[in-house]
Amino acid sequence: MNLYHSNSEASVKKFAEATKERYEQGLQEVDQPFSGWDFSYVTGSGRLQSGILPWSYGTMARRLLDQTERMLDMGTGGGEMLSRLRPLPPYTCATEGYLPNIPIAEERLQPLGVKVLPVTDDSQLPFADGEFDLILNRHESYDEQEVRRILAVGGLFLTQQVGWSDCREINDRLGIPMPADYAGWELDRAVLQLEQCGFRILEQREANPAQRFYDIGALVYYLKTIPWQVPDFKVEQFRQPLMDIHMEMEHNGFWEVQQKRFVILAVKE
Repeated sequence: MNLYHSNSEASVKKFAEATKERYEQGLQEVDQPFSGWDFSYVTGSGRLQSGILPWSYGTMARRLLDQTERMLDMGTGGGEMLSRLRPLPPYTCATEGYLPNIPIAEERLQPLGVKVLPVTDDSQLPFADGEFDLILNRHESYDEQEVRRILAVGGLFLTQQVGWSDCREINDRLGIPMPADYAGWELDRAVLQLEQCGFRILEQREANPAQRFYDIGALVYYLKTIPWQVPDFKVEQFRQPLMDIHMEMEHNGFWEVQQKRFVILAVKE
């Protein structure tokens, strides 16, 4: 009997079983709870990491706040980002379109004097003409005509957006087309629409930072939290491509995709 060969077979079998067990456990993380706009479940432990942008949205916003009296934060999520920008202007409002986030945002922001309002239609915001000096928008949809309406003359609009081609490697591997609703949403289109609406662009930048998933659980959790990437995502529907990605993670230590981000600072003239 060849004991070396027997031990090798046992080791290979044990490794394969452990790999499959990690895969099955990872798929179960799709059921982990998610609230607000807090990805710390996977980012806090380093299981999901994103490349560094050549700008800081937070720093850009912070500089603008210092010269602002009336500000709106569009799509505040659970108020995570806005609460970190304090001290806030004397009059600060926030909107949020995902209703379960409203009580989370209110609990975080109301003690800071921020009024939180639910919004379901970008073209009908519950504010008066020229109500704000500054509008912040991070990864939230907007209607440029409505943004212009509620901004005062000389008011500023700062937005960081996710481009349509963001993380398209995920869709390619799962065999799912990129969302048609956002087709072509990139920096050049956003700039053109703002200019046609009467804004002057003060700054525009775009970047394609890498995003790495270090285990399959981090990926399925991510897809569960951003339903527009793969609508109606169900792990059972994609078991084989997810297994293929899992094996790449096991071999390489990570699986990498390319993000698409752009930032615009515009003024209403």
